[in-house]
Amino acid sequence: MAETTPVRRGGRQFPTADELRIWRDFIETTAALGSRLESRLQSDSSLSTGDYAVLLALSEADGQSMRSSELAAHIGWERSRLSHHLGRMERRGLISRRECPTVPRGAEVLLTAAGAEAFGGATVPHLRAIRELFVDALTPAQIVAAGEIAAALRVRLDALRQG
Repeated sequence: MAETTPVRRGGRQFPTADELRIWRDFIETTAALGSRLESRLQSDSSLSTGDYAVLLALSEADGQSMRSSELAAHIGWERSRLSHHLGRMERRGLISRRECPTVPRGAEVLLTAAGAEAFGGATVPHLRAIRELFVDALTPAQIVAAGEIAAALRVRLDALRQG
């Protein structure tokens, strides 16, 4: 029988065997889902999920532009990671960067026409993949539960980051 009561070692409570099994299933499944979505997006559009996240954020932003620090926070990346990624996207013509007129030493990231076209071409196949690989695998109640789980984890992570 699996261990279902929390174990204390050194004053700390460790997850039970059942909790660890569920955790591992969750992590392995989300990694496999992410990998499959990444592969489909790349083959359908030549965009990475990172490219798509940046293009999505810019397409939804006022004036299709954002300060780079705001963009990094929006997509949950470290600024150095975003800076390197933006360099690659800029070389491909998907975005452009310019000095921010309102913030000294700030940079503004702009969606280019080529970036908007690439994003538009990637969106329908990407949404189909999300439907096929995620939505169609779950019942409506499971979709709601997944949203609640994601929200609870986000609240916890945000609190830990700010704390």
